[in-house]
Amino acid sequence: MNARASVLMAPENLANQFQTRYLDIADIRTLLSRKGIENVLLELVAYIESDYRRWQDFQKCARVANHSPDGVIELMPVSDSQRYGFKYVNGHPANTFQNMLTVMAFGALADVATGFPLLLSEFTIVTALRTAATSAWVASLLARPAARSMAVIGNGAQSEFQILAFKAVLGISQVRVFDIDPAATDKLLANLAGITGLTLIRCNSTADAVRGADIVTTVTADKNYATILTPEMIEDGMHINAVGGDCPGKTELHAEVLRRGKVFVEYEPQSRIEGDIQQMPADFAVTELWEVLQHKKPGRDSEGQVTIFDSVGFALEDFAALRYLHAHAEVMSLGQLMNLIPQDFNPKDLFGFSRQSD
Repeated sequence: MNARASVLMAPENLANQFQTRYLDIADIRTLLSRKGIENVLLELVAYIESDYRRWQDFQKCARVANHSPDGVIELMPVSDSQRYGFKYVNGHPANTFQNMLTVMAFGALADVATGFPLLLSEFTIVTALRTAATSAWVASLLARPAARSMAVIGNGAQSEFQILAFKAVLGISQVRVFDIDPAATDKLLANLAGITGLTLIRCNSTADAVRGADIVTTVTADKNYATILTPEMIEDGMHINAVGGDCPGKTELHAEVLRRGKVFVEYEPQSRIEGDIQQMPADFAVTELWEVLQHKKPGRDSEGQVTIFDSVGFALEDFAALRYLHAHAEVMSLGQLMNLIPQDFNPKDLFGFSRQSD
């Protein structure tokens, strides 16, 4: 709807038209409670794939990052002809020592025709959901069709979401888990205990966990050049979902692991800076996901090929999640409408409006 059309709306619709919907943590928890986490993950997969299929419709850029010795704060924008979305997100691994989350986020969705903010939402939980949904969706494109076992290295805040997404999307039934912090694994096992069709196996090392796994997910938090997976751990046919390497100076895969497999990325200009491929020469070959969807390039070439998703998180996934939240919040009457932007006044007299009292 363009700006002129919105002005011509019936009076009873104007209030909602010029108010912003706000979703807080309680609203997201209500959404998950009513629909079920696995159902939300499956629905997010559909939204994410839909937007990647229309890749050329979007104005895209790498995220804007401000780095400090303790972490990073980022803005992630993207837009099509109708909607503009962005996410604010941080990454501070030492936060857990202060009983704070490593990753915290909020997102916004706006109308391109007018610039009006339609939605402001909690995005810490939603980031975990969309990251897990993206991981499982990509694995559905690249992993062997018969894949049923998975290893998860790093059992922190993202891990349960990853496991439930792979169960919902690919039917993963056996998950081998390891973390250098035993308490993190205790937490994961307690949270997912009793879920039908899911067997969790606690392992004593990364090598033990990945041995024989069809899919390996690494989702660690330390901000350094790490080598969580080394060449001798990699087996023919594995699909590797490398989630934790997502900013300059932060990796999870040994360079030889990358050379062993075929590497797929979300948005190459961003992944070259932030992903595990930051270790590699500028001409190291990668395939963007949209190229597979639009049949520009093949995905997995053979049963024995190693495929690697060098996941850093791209704004298009947040955009899809914002669209999902906006649509479902209206239908489910979630959140509250608020006057984030001044309204019902002469738009050329902001000063006069600012002097008024309610």
